[in-house]
Amino acid sequence: MLTEYHCHILPGIDDGSENTEMSLKMVEMMQAQGVERIVATPHFYAHREKSIADYLRKRQEAFEQIRDSAAVKEIRLGAEVAIEHGISELPGIEKLAVEGTRIILLELPYREYSEWMSEEIYNISAEYKLKVMLAHVHRYLAYYTKEQIETILSTKAILQLNNEAFASWKEKKLARRVISEYERFVFGSDAHNLTDRKPNWDLLQKKVKPEVISVSNEILERYTR
Repeated sequence: MLTEYHCHILPGIDDGSENTEMSLKMVEMMQAQGVERIVATPHFYAHREKSIADYLRKRQEAFEQIRDSAAVKEIRLGAEVAIEHGISELPGIEKLAVEGTRIILLELPYREYSEWMSEEIYNISAEYKLKVMLAHVHRYLAYYTKEQIETILSTKAILQLNNEAFASWKEKKLARRVISEYERFVFGSDAHNLTDRKPNWDLLQKKVKPEVISVSNEILERYTR
């Protein structure tokens, strides 16, 4: 079952889809590209939200706008949680895990790597018994040293790769390494709209063998609650 692990299809909740019409067209595009299951991961920034409860309410309201009309019927709700100082101490953070699983998607900051980031990742994993998934690890090549990239790869987290990585020589090199050396990787479009950040599963399927994509598809079941 071709699974989309990272996208911003819920209308009006973050910098992704602007409205219901765009959301439904994004899902329709994914369905046409073979996607059968979607994990919706709107951004969660602790410093911007009133509370996790308020975020979950907004997420549910956004989902209900597309639930009955979406071309793909299996849509699970999750979040792309920004790693901030103290995020592991936020009450209720376990509620941001992907529905029905122990997987929580975390996004590293786009700035120089610091040890506290690894501490937050470890704490979330250890304290809440969650399996951390790190969003688009290939993007940090522009921010982290080689040694820091190695630190991230060694966290034992699930490593999420955006399909777009296979259109870049440098990012593709890291993505190929992740695929060859690790058993814990998944793919996602990180789609935000219908233009410059549209669903791109057609790209992935041209660049990656079906048996490799199958490894990604099976990760969700591996960490089902």
